[in-house]
Amino acid sequence: MCGIVGTIAKCDVAEILLEGLKRLEYRGYDSAGLAIISPQSVLQRVRRVGKVQALKDAIAQYPIKGSIGIAHTRWATHGEPAEHNAHPHISDFIAVVHNGIIENFEFLREKLIAKGYQFYSQTDTEVIAHLIHDIISTEDCSLFEAVQKAIPQLRGAYGTVIMDIRNPALLVAARSGSPLVIGCGEGENFIASDQLALLPVTRRFIYLEEGDIALITHNSITILDKSHHEVIRPYIESDAKYDEGNKSGYSHYMQKEIYEQPNAIKNTLEGRMTHGKIDLSELGAEAKSILRQVKHVQIVACGTAYNAGMVARYWFEALAGIPCDVEIASEFRYRKPARRKNSLFITLSQSGETADTLAALRLAKKNSYLSTLAICNVAASTLVREADLVLLTKAGVEIGVASTKAFTTQLTVLLLLVAKLGRLNNMAESTEQAIVHALQILPNRIEQVLTFESKIKKLAEQFVDKHHALFLGRGDEYPIAMEAALKLKEISYLHAEAYAAGELKHGPLALIDSDMPVIVIAPTNEMLEKLKSNIEEVKARGGKLYVFAEQGAGFVSDDTMQILNLPHIEEFTAPIYYTVPTQLLAYHVALIKGTDVDQPRNLAKSVTVE
Repeated sequence: MCGIVGTIAKCDVAEILLEGLKRLEYRGYDSAGLAIISPQSVLQRVRRVGKVQALKDAIAQYPIKGSIGIAHTRWATHGEPAEHNAHPHISDFIAVVHNGIIENFEFLREKLIAKGYQFYSQTDTEVIAHLIHDIISTEDCSLFEAVQKAIPQLRGAYGTVIMDIRNPALLVAARSGSPLVIGCGEGENFIASDQLALLPVTRRFIYLEEGDIALITHNSITILDKSHHEVIRPYIESDAKYDEGNKSGYSHYMQKEIYEQPNAIKNTLEGRMTHGKIDLSELGAEAKSILRQVKHVQIVACGTAYNAGMVARYWFEALAGIPCDVEIASEFRYRKPARRKNSLFITLSQSGETADTLAALRLAKKNSYLSTLAICNVAASTLVREADLVLLTKAGVEIGVASTKAFTTQLTVLLLLVAKLGRLNNMAESTEQAIVHALQILPNRIEQVLTFESKIKKLAEQFVDKHHALFLGRGDEYPIAMEAALKLKEISYLHAEAYAAGELKHGPLALIDSDMPVIVIAPTNEMLEKLKSNIEEVKARGGKLYVFAEQGAGFVSDDTMQILNLPHIEEFTAPIYYTVPTQLLAYHVALIKGTDVDQPRNLAKSVTVE
């Protein structure tokens, strides 16, 4: 969501801050701002509503100089998108940027107003600035000491960086629930909410842990843990790549990332299949003993990752014979769930910083699950660092807010894990070999599907005047219908729902008319004939059908039904395969609707608040 960049450098930092914000645009935001202390110790603050480019244009017109500064892209939680609500926020000599939500801000705000403080925004962040200023003013302490005294008064999630105009030689940062990473240089240091913001200036990083407070100067970094004891956090050398500005000839990052899926899946499979068997030795020496004990799987995730977990539930139970439950993280963490015996707790997240998913993981670790396993796309993320076991997807950086290649690589890893657990639970060796074969040829199968883009684009033209859509699937394709509906909603703003096709007669049939497009995912499997019956139910009520099916499945296009005949796909990997045409459909409907495909309104790539 919101993005933070802070710099204490040898040179003017405006360009570093602006470039960092530009690299964080993928996270989603509605305004941007920065504050820099001039060589004469004067605070210079510029804020703009809209894109980072508007901020860059303003600074190009009125250049500002200084070697220390903080910057922010805001995704509104408290107060409308407006310049007075944009960060940084100031209280006399204190400037603050903040990600997260301060839950007790109203109480603190009233307390500070009673002391004479005046608020100029509707944000919770301004409370932090005034609170720290009040502590420094009344207790005559340093900024570092004031932050240590302020933190216990804050409830909620935050990643915050604070600057004292009177002392332009240091930054102070605090992390609770919202990620912060320090970038280490020579005679200069940096901080951000994501390492991608700092790749142009450093490859050496320190990740702050929960409760950490850091004092950052040109030549030193001091970190206190949540007990205020000084600690040493490890340095991590990053080889991450970021290709902002390089869409490789594609019109949007989403389109590029859809086309990257064959290679992303190849990379995810690399080293994990040998001689027709699944090899997950990367989990460590003790993992095999843990996996042998698994009698239940609990998957917790949000959004697209939740849909991946829903597919995996079918796989775990049908292939591995292991009961599986899947729950939305924001529900799980507050539901007081009963833990099953020998349950493996799996969390799924592209970023590894999803607030509700992290909270669910921490709850699971307190509740003595057999083990916790994170499936994630970011090696240095909090989720990866805190889980017992880790399987990385290798999708590469995903810039588009609507997840594509991260989803299909999550499914790929989940199928590998299902096959591994299945073999440990007496699944036939021939089944494992068939899964390995299906995964090996999956990238080529997806490349074939991508050649159908022009046909899907033409189909999308029929959605130009539509306001609603219904997606249907059965079995492990039902969650794919859910994901397809989510993609259409996210980027085209067209209302879409997904149903298990057998549920039609229990209510959704009331919605069917000639103005309601019904998209059906119809692979050739044991559910196909029943799905055909569901299709007839829609046709009988005048519905307009669009069916994604395999060639030879027996469908015939007519006035009420258009068939997209796709090449053959192995049944084990059909859910991954059928995801791709629905991604292309959503993409082209969004183009027709004229929406912002890569940065859809109101959404954020990394959801770091509840």
